[in-house]
Amino acid sequence: MDWRQKLVLTAFVIAVAAIDGAEAETMVTGTVFCDQCKDGQISPFDYPLSGIKVTIRCADGSGQISMSREETTSLFGNYVMRFEGTPDLSNCNAQVSGTGQGSSRCSAAGGPAQKLRLMFRLFDTEMYAVDSLLSEPAEPMSFCPKSRNPVPAPAVPNRPAAPMAPRRSPPSFRFPPMPPLPPLPPLPPLAPLPPFPPVPFLQEESACPHQNWTMPQYKCYWRALNPGSKVAVVFGPIAAARYGNDMTLWESLQGRGDPYKTLLREATTSLLNSYNSLEFPYQTIGVITNTNLALRGSTRNVLVTALRFTRANSGFGRVPCKLTACK
Repeated sequence: MDWRQKLVLTAFVIAVAAIDGAEAETMVTGTVFCDQCKDGQISPFDYPLSGIKVTIRCADGSGQISMSREETTSLFGNYVMRFEGTPDLSNCNAQVSGTGQGSSRCSAAGGPAQKLRLMFRLFDTEMYAVDSLLSEPAEPMSFCPKSRNPVPAPAVPNRPAAPMAPRRSPPSFRFPPMPPLPPLPPLPPLAPLPPFPPVPFLQEESACPHQNWTMPQYKCYWRALNPGSKVAVVFGPIAAARYGNDMTLWESLQGRGDPYKTLLREATTSLLNSYNSLEFPYQTIGVITNTNLALRGSTRNVLVTALRFTRANSGFGRVPCKLTACK
């Protein structure tokens, strides 16, 4: 049994002890972005949108709406909806439905609805995720790139040219042959290019456990985050109240033997994975939000959230870790 299987088995035993006898619960998470360029996709110009109402509607077999739930996005543009029990949400869709307390500058129109995707089901707990929803302004922003297919200018009809008098060709003249040029000296060999630093895996799936992020040969993958960054600064005041103002992200990866230390270790690992792979199950904002929600709840919530992060960091047993040694 390799270390990944041992890690999943250990988390499984912890979850059994924590969840046994608890009430069933289903959670749905997602994020709303302002599509400033109205191109129907997330681009570097877009940003998470707060104060936007999101509605989840579920249809029965005849297409009639059987259940509806509405929530407003937080300061980070994300939303979390909880349902009692474990209802089947496979026929449900989420869509931007209006403006709450936030700015209405980017709420002239909502993007298409997105289906709910079941991320995992464990005992009486289910978690669904929704692809990013879009809200659009009335007109694209002035800084947005222009269309790559501009409308061509109307063609001007050709007018017949006036007849021209025949021109007499000038007398032929030949230049004397040029002397041969001397050969060029050989060019010196080019110096080898320096190695490029590794880049995030972008659309490739990658998930790495916390042991990999503490290895010195992978330190070059700490880009957006610094090992010396404070946990209180990255995760906010709720985490500061629990872990203090002096703990660093590097120290958080050493935590074990306590549910709250385990949660912080796996949350930091998920944060690093989200920065290095766009296909990681949790977005960066979602990692921070779920960590703070767990810290505000019970010890059971802490254990369940730590287990979810652990499963995602292990790639659910099918996604490998694609870190390569830094040069």
